[in-house]
Parts: sequence; structure tokens; C-alpha cells
Amino acid sequence: MIKTGDQFKHTFRYTQQEVDLYAKVSGDINPLHIDPEAGKASMFGRNIIHGFLGASVFTKIFGALWMADGHVYLKQSIQWLRPMFVDTDYEAVVTVKEIYKEKNRILYDCAVFEKESGEQTITGEALLLNKKQYIWND
Repeated sequence: MIKTGDQFKHTFRYTQQEVDLYAKVSGDINPLHIDPEAGKASMFGRNIIHGFLGASVFTKIFGALWMADGHVYLKQSIQWLRPMFVDTDYEAVVTVKEIYKEKNRILYDCAVFEKESGEQTITGEALLLNKKQYIWND
């Protein structure tokens, strides 16, 4: 049974093609994300991915990878600490922070780290409801 401190980790990366597709779908066509010349001229020296695209890894985890059957998202807080770049490996880590047995809810710490440097790029929390899988018998 799931308990405080349990973790799930997922390695991921985005390509420029995926960033361009996200720009089209979201409507955020800021040149900083999609124009190589704008990226080179920026303080980052290259294009950065959209912050919400980077953070979308949490919906992938909760929607498809970690006890996904029955999850209902109730809340997500996000703080962006560093820019994220295409063709770079990242690791998302979700950790069970608090369990609310009577309400079938779990509060998770959510973090993203650049794999090579270990630097954290995103921090936050997610509160999820799951009446199929968050069931305790004690």
C-alpha cells in the first residue's frame, strides 16, 4: 500500500518539434521558444521550452504512469526555478507528502531535475483524488 515517502521517477526530454507543436496548440508563439535567432539573442543563448510544457510531465505521470487508473487532479502548484531546453534529459520525481485516507487523497511533492547537472528546474505540489487506488484498510 502506498505510504508517505514513496516516490515515482520518470526520465523525459522534449524535441524542438514538440516545442513547436506545443506553441501551435497553446497559442504561445513567443519567439524565445520557437525562433533560433531570438533564442541566441536571449539571456539564455538558445531557445527555452515553455514552462507549462516542462511541467506537463506531472499530468503524464498521474494520467498514465503512476497508479493512473482513477486519478482526479484537484490542485497543482508550480514554481519554475531554471529554464529547460530541448534535447536535454530531465527526471521528474513525485513523492508522497501527505495522505488523507478519509478523503482518498494524496498530496505529492513534485520536482524536475536536469539529469546531467542535477539542478532542479521545477518544484511544486499536486493534490490528487483516487477512489479506486487510494484505499487503506487500517
